[in-house]
Amino acid sequence: MTAEATLSTAPQAAATRSDAEWWRQAAVYQIYPRSFADADGNGIGDLKGVTSRVPYLRELGIDAVWLSPFYPSALADGGYDVDDYRDVDPKIGTLADFDEMTAALHAAGIKLIVDIVPNHTSDRHEWFREALAAPKGSAARDRYIFRDGLGPDGAQPPSDWTSGFGGPAWEPVGDGQWYHHFFAREQPDLNWHNPEVREDFLRTLRFWSDRGVDGFRVDVAHGLSKDLPENLPTQAELDALPVDGNHPVWDRDDVHEIYAEWRRVFDEYDPPRIAVAEAWVATDRRPAYASPEGLGQAFNFDLLGAPFEAGPFREIVTSNLELAERSGSSTTWVLSNHDVVRHATRYGLPPEPARRAEDGSLPAESDATQKTGTTWLLNGGREPELQAERGLRRARAATLFELALPGSAYLYQGEELGLHEVADIADEDRQDPTYFRSPGVSVGRDGCRVPLPWSAEGESLGFGGAAHIPQPEWFAESSVEREESDPASTLSLYRTALALRSELQTEERLEWVETGAAQVLAFRRPNGWACVTNFGREPYALPESLRGEVLVASAAREADDVVPGEATLWLRA
Repeated sequence: MTAEATLSTAPQAAATRSDAEWWRQAAVYQIYPRSFADADGNGIGDLKGVTSRVPYLRELGIDAVWLSPFYPSALADGGYDVDDYRDVDPKIGTLADFDEMTAALHAAGIKLIVDIVPNHTSDRHEWFREALAAPKGSAARDRYIFRDGLGPDGAQPPSDWTSGFGGPAWEPVGDGQWYHHFFAREQPDLNWHNPEVREDFLRTLRFWSDRGVDGFRVDVAHGLSKDLPENLPTQAELDALPVDGNHPVWDRDDVHEIYAEWRRVFDEYDPPRIAVAEAWVATDRRPAYASPEGLGQAFNFDLLGAPFEAGPFREIVTSNLELAERSGSSTTWVLSNHDVVRHATRYGLPPEPARRAEDGSLPAESDATQKTGTTWLLNGGREPELQAERGLRRARAATLFELALPGSAYLYQGEELGLHEVADIADEDRQDPTYFRSPGVSVGRDGCRVPLPWSAEGESLGFGGAAHIPQPEWFAESSVEREESDPASTLSLYRTALALRSELQTEERLEWVETGAAQVLAFRRPNGWACVTNFGREPYALPESLRGEVLVASAAREADDVVPGEATLWLRA
């Protein structure tokens, strides 16, 4: 029998859902383009490389690709330092290559979502170069956040604020003024109270929408609107302020005025363009970003910070489906992305709290995500001991659980191969600014950005030229070449599950089912199927009410009516 009333976020079945609502239960695959596939052999992934792998993406069974930044960039932050929002970095292609890639994806039935980075530009952006050449009080500087320094000559920063990447959040420009950057100093924050800034981003949204882009992933969506007082608080005072819509820096209520403008642009198209917010905000403030009048969907990162346990998983699912119902959106599910330790590795390590630098700051990826793996990375992967097989086993189970849920599933390149985080990257090969700005606290995010292994042999395992971050030898065993011929591989599991998901997903509802076991979760979905996940180590015998045809299993089974330890089954009655 069911444990509680059905949770619902939309009454409409997928079979009758209009093309405008394709995103509500989409499986979206994140491509970090510089590490996906390299077609020209320069060691950096490119757009032609993505195009060459469209058949792979089609066979994987995804609904959409989310393309991380591909814009011209000095790569001070992996491409999130943008020189020009309406062009392609020549190292990874041209606008013609972008159009070719978009056409190939669409021909394969795959939508395209692109990253947009509106909180800051790069310090090479034409606006910022103009601002540095202009005097204090100029219109050029008003596009950014400039402040006079303290002291008679302005030689001291306006406040003691720290950057999310470590170190100070203010950078001097040599004339007594300083500019604010929450991230790297190469990423000056924009002033979103300036109408010129707002209008230029509307132009950017139309530019890419006109080229066939289906949607946008909005970086740091909660940070655009800032209202800094004349007398700046200290970092400690800033941290103590409630984030209730009136905070000087984060999650201000008036940020939604910006997204209402964006929504009007999205709705100019048929079907309307979609957007998903990266908004690190309190749970009860997330629906505002996902409202139909705003961006329409917001990332739910709660599973990134959850231990592999039944209680937290059930609580997260229940609360996020309720939030989605409040917003009129569908929720999103994320287990890995370009900013966190891969979940196959997280689940094979003991959990640990966040580590702070001596100045009290946290590395950028540790604001709200899973910290498991920090010490392991700092120790070069030597300790604590990684239980790699157990981590992958749990990851496969968690993925099947995720893919059975109503809402959108956001997958990160390489997780379909069961890739682990790479810990032993040489110092000279690291690229993430958090490594350089947070010594002893974080080695950065390069370990999940190592280029993918496509084949079991060759200089870069089929990636292309010499990989810009060297691949470890053990990547060969997880290559596409090895896994696609193995029916028990993680790649085969993903392909099977995604195909079934496309067939089975209908209404955005689930019903929890009592299992009689504290570490076992079960729920039913419309269309007569169920998901059962055993978070414990001992096998779980299915009760009569849950028995049926096994559609897919994350681990080998010794008996038809038993769920192995740390495994997930999908069944149809």
